[in-house]
Amino acid sequence: MAQISAKDVKELREKTGAGMMDCKKALKESDGDMAKAMEWLRQKGIASAGKKEGRVAAEGLVGSYIHTGGRVGVLVEVNCETDFVARREEFQELVRNVAMQVAACPNVEYVRVDDIPADFVAKEKEVEMGREDLASKPENIREKIVEGRIAKRLKELALLEQPYIRDQNITVDELVKQTVAQLGENIQVRRFVRFVLGEGIEKGGCDFATEVAQAGGKV
Repeated sequence: MAQISAKDVKELREKTGAGMMDCKKALKESDGDMAKAMEWLRQKGIASAGKKEGRVAAEGLVGSYIHTGGRVGVLVEVNCETDFVARREEFQELVRNVAMQVAACPNVEYVRVDDIPADFVAKEKEVEMGREDLASKPENIREKIVEGRIAKRLKELALLEQPYIRDQNITVDELVKQTVAQLGENIQVRRFVRFVLGEGIEKGGCDFATEVAQAGGKV
């Protein structure tokens, strides 16, 4: 496999507007071939999407998804630049799919890794640094291991980092970027809320057997 230099990544980023990690991945997938990497990014809908991220997206939709049985419900806000795009079937389908993704990922709490509070990250690092399996390792090694564990943990909490439930080969972030490339507007998942039936309600203390006994007048 060809060596991927920082210079190549920078050049591809400047040509396509895609993110650094996306450019690096494209070059790896294309064995360092710049033209093939650009084509790879276009096919994934990533090229040019990065250039649109700075544009204001204040229109869009609030979409919903209720899981079969009515035990889980999701509301999600996805923004775009114009009301015209908000009415497009492709955009509405994206909103529905993002809402469904939230319902399917009960551990997800934030839209993106950058949304996770710094105090939460600091607390997670403190916990990981105190793990027994790291006690005998040198400080610099412990730092690297903990850094890797924290990065993995944060990705598990971020919606955009999740594998898309309908195509495990892409993330939710890549799904959004594909729609950006298709519709030509900045699209951002802004926020979501998940409702789980009975969540937060303190259940009664007696078990089923006790309830039966009470109903029969034995307790």
